[in-house]
Amino acid sequence: MILVDIEQKVASGIPLSREEALRLLTEADLLEIGRLADQIRRCKHPDNRVSFVVDRNVNYSNICESKCKFCAFYCDADADNAYLLDHATIFAKVQELVDLGGTQLLMQGGLHPELKIGWFEELFRQLRRRFPQVQIHSLSAAEICHIAKLSDLTMPECLQRLQTAGLASLPGAGAEVLVDEVRQQISPNKIGWQQWGEVMEAAHGLGMRSTATMMFGSCETPEDIVEHLFRIREIQEKTGGFTAFIPWTFQPDNTVLGGQTASGIEYLKVLALSRIVLDNVENIQASWVTQGARMAQVALFFGANDLGGTMLEENVVAAAGISFRMSQEKVVELARGAGFVPVRRTTEYEILEVY
Repeated sequence: MILVDIEQKVASGIPLSREEALRLLTEADLLEIGRLADQIRRCKHPDNRVSFVVDRNVNYSNICESKCKFCAFYCDADADNAYLLDHATIFAKVQELVDLGGTQLLMQGGLHPELKIGWFEELFRQLRRRFPQVQIHSLSAAEICHIAKLSDLTMPECLQRLQTAGLASLPGAGAEVLVDEVRQQISPNKIGWQQWGEVMEAAHGLGMRSTATMMFGSCETPEDIVEHLFRIREIQEKTGGFTAFIPWTFQPDNTVLGGQTASGIEYLKVLALSRIVLDNVENIQASWVTQGARMAQVALFFGANDLGGTMLEENVVAAAGISFRMSQEKVVELARGAGFVPVRRTTEYEILEVY
């Protein structure tokens, strides 16, 4: 039993070392690591609830200078399928979200070569005025840095101005794997891991919460996965600003990088390890968007306590040929079917409704 000494540490509230985490990932049996993660989930969330948020992911543009090798969504500005949504179109999409009782707007695009901070400030101000019930949970760390550079601002200045305009919290997108050797292979034109961390720390310092993510299954090693988790853990020790962690698997279809996607077993192992290592992050989210409903249901027994958003709209993962869809009713059924009590939440995990 690989877990005997590790279980004792976890039970005593002693954080694992990188070496112990690597042992779990590379040597432990799937059901062993899953059982330990499930114990931790039950301890952190003894009410047997599984949460979700009603949201929409509006991709305001697919024009991007970064050209990440793992992405099937981006295009050049002169491509036939290039687009930039005008504000009126975005407002119409958010109105549809509000009509369905939605409370979270996840808005992301590429690193557009021309969109400076004024475009986003005007958009966020109008969104906040028109839809005060919706939290603007938008823009990746890479987008923040890019907007700052285009606008001749420091990153903290850019972030503060966006917050003043209405940006309330940040998604953890763009983390991929927080190891620069990996990032150089899959996204050489994007910010490094330290810049990603600096954006998150700056946002947390302004009182903005955020999620953290990891996209794995491309070219990283088990050591890289462990390093990523510990870097998230260390930022959380400093700021306490992460509300949730979301691991998801690289989707290779239609990408420059290509290759094979990670297996369900690999996904569940990494998810379980996330729950074990990130003892200072309250919520672990199952990614039904990339894994599908059945695997997300299984994930609830491997450390996950949250099903993310209903995602009225999603385009980035869909561009890689993966298009799972789930209504609010389906999310409720999924949680109930696994023996849990579904609850609808806000972006910051305040409970709005118990089903």
